[in-house]
Amino acid sequence: MRLPIVGADPANINEPEAIRMIRYAIDHGVNYVDSGYLYHGGNSEVLIGKALKDGYRERTKIATKMPTWMVKSQQDMDKYLNEQLMRLQTESVEFYLLHGIDKYLWTKLLKLNVLDWMEKKKLEGKIKHIGFSFHDQCTVFKEIIEGYDKWDFCQIQYNYMDTAFQAGTEGLKYAASKGLGVVIMEPIAGGRLAIPPPKDIQALWDSSEVKRTPAEWALKWVWNHPEVSVVLSGMSTMEQVVENVESASHAVPNDLTKQELELINQVRQKYEQLGFVACTGCRYCMPCDQGVNIPEIIALYNEYYLKNRASEIQSKYRKHIAPENEAKRCIRCGKCEDQCPQKIPIRNVLSDAVLIFEQTPRRTAIGQLRHLAGLALRKMKLKR
Repeated sequence: MRLPIVGADPANINEPEAIRMIRYAIDHGVNYVDSGYLYHGGNSEVLIGKALKDGYRERTKIATKMPTWMVKSQQDMDKYLNEQLMRLQTESVEFYLLHGIDKYLWTKLLKLNVLDWMEKKKLEGKIKHIGFSFHDQCTVFKEIIEGYDKWDFCQIQYNYMDTAFQAGTEGLKYAASKGLGVVIMEPIAGGRLAIPPPKDIQALWDSSEVKRTPAEWALKWVWNHPEVSVVLSGMSTMEQVVENVESASHAVPNDLTKQELELINQVRQKYEQLGFVACTGCRYCMPCDQGVNIPEIIALYNEYYLKNRASEIQSKYRKHIAPENEAKRCIRCGKCEDQCPQKIPIRNVLSDAVLIFEQTPRRTAIGQLRHLAGLALRKMKLKR
């Protein structure tokens, strides 16, 4: 879902570069490629089908996902799976997931007898392993695992900032104890743990005798858990592919020292003090009916605070966010929040973004008070 694109349209994948990146990864040991029905506007699976020609399919295990929120019947399930196999140019996929399951979707899919359907497709050879990706509370996660005794694997969000979020560490250990393979998504929190950190956080990384990039620290922390089967990392450049492949080649469980784990804990505490918005850039909130560019605005919002409220980010906002995509166009309908896997209070973030980026320098007295109050309440509003 993070392949290189041409321009600003996520559906317009840079096909030659994306194929080059995927094949480089496979040539250097990667054998698991993860996709989804709607990724890159539906073009991700198509691109993967092209990339896995010329003998690469035989060296690769494909994982993709049922668009659960679009399914209303088993006929829909058949329709989407058959379309996905056609896009991927394959007769079967090794791993098929119920996408983004929460309590509501799980209840809905059970009524549609989705598990019977999955078993049937497994018998037909179209699916090799049955699993689900998850976005809800850990109690729901356990209910789903207990609700079916033939799960092969699950996929959860996990990184050093999200140990108690959604399934978290408790869910990771629980799934592994039940014999499920555990696939980790967002190990770098949608890339936010890889961007150049504030000086005080970088100073912590620099204090380590072992030198790693912030991305490598984040990945290393996830790989350190013996319960983890696969770590997904969305890569948008060849440089990221090369770095991640090199890092993975040295990754083994229980490899971090006590001192390194304490260092990561200190970095976590620093980030928590910043009140960082947990957006992973998944774009499930899009499109906004009012045209608001939600992911880009939140990214700039985070960058603003990471760089100690730097005025350069305000200039960057005005350069990259067109008037028709500004935060002030938000009408607080809440549709984006309903679709957000992270349960981010997006409307509050956009209100803050208006105060930070879109007001004139000469704020009214009331506007200034609102801005200061917003800053004082940031952590309370955004804290998970």
